[in-house]
Amino acid sequence: MDLRQQLRKRLREQRRSLSAHERKRFSEQLANSLAKTNLFRNSNHIAFYIANDGELDLLPLMQIAWRMKKRCYLPILSPPFRRHLLYFARYDDGDDLIPNQYGIPEPKVSPRQWLAGRRLNLVLTPLVAFDVNGNRLGMGGGYYDRTFAYLRNHHRWCRPRLVGVAYDFQQVDQLGNASWDVPLSAIATPSRFLSVRKPFVLSSA
Repeated sequence: MDLRQQLRKRLREQRRSLSAHERKRFSEQLANSLAKTNLFRNSNHIAFYIANDGELDLLPLMQIAWRMKKRCYLPILSPPFRRHLLYFARYDDGDDLIPNQYGIPEPKVSPRQWLAGRRLNLVLTPLVAFDVNGNRLGMGGGYYDRTFAYLRNHHRWCRPRLVGVAYDFQQVDQLGNASWDVPLSAIATPSRFLSVRKPFVLSSA
């Protein structure tokens, strides 16, 4: 088992060990903090995710977004012939969801309703570990990196902004950056919002 696999195993176990009460408290703290940032306020098309494997629950933040009349989306795994990319579909409270190949719920919609990631303003991404330079360690499937690979070569037009969502204990000293990794624009935890990429600077209002 290499170092990244060991790190995944340790942090996933720590994440899953949280009680339901702790997870709820941290998720509400995250929602209240992230909803006040300029980036969230100024974004009208926002992709969330359905919590899995002990991840922070974004439903409290989605409820805030709905009240603010923002359009919310969830990721959909494309079939293999589409290179294992992520697409996104509009999601409103009460819409039908079906489990994907990993058992994670996703919108039950026709492929004609799938949206490419570049059409969004903000994408909130789950992760297993992160560092202050915006490097992200995911579950190993590479879906986010393949979907947003074009952002590595765009220095002016950077849409959408990718914000990693994690518990504070998921921060590590240094992850390193593989050639295929797409760095995050910022990281949101229950206690802080860390902007890690220029030229924009985000602050809480």
